[in-house]
Amino acid sequence: MELLYTNASVSISELKKNPSAVIDKSEGFPVAVLNHNKPAAYLVPAAAFEAMMEKLDDIELAKRVKERENQPTIQVDPNDL
Repeated sequence: MELLYTNASVSISELKKNPSAVIDKSEGFPVAVLNHNKPAAYLVPAAAFEAMMEKLDDIELAKRVKERENQPTIQVDPNDL
């Protein structure tokens, strides 16, 4: 048995029949798309996907800050920019 990362699932056949209904029923939560009872993909609402991308971007920026925290600083005059 495969682990699903969501409480809702739909078969590919059901999704093909009426994708809008699946999205509406999801109520903003991800839906696992199953192929032969195994997760083939996850249907993620746009707002949730955008939030995930923002979070990943924040994680990447935090990693860069951590890597650079001990580097020497350079004084810059904003008028020179």
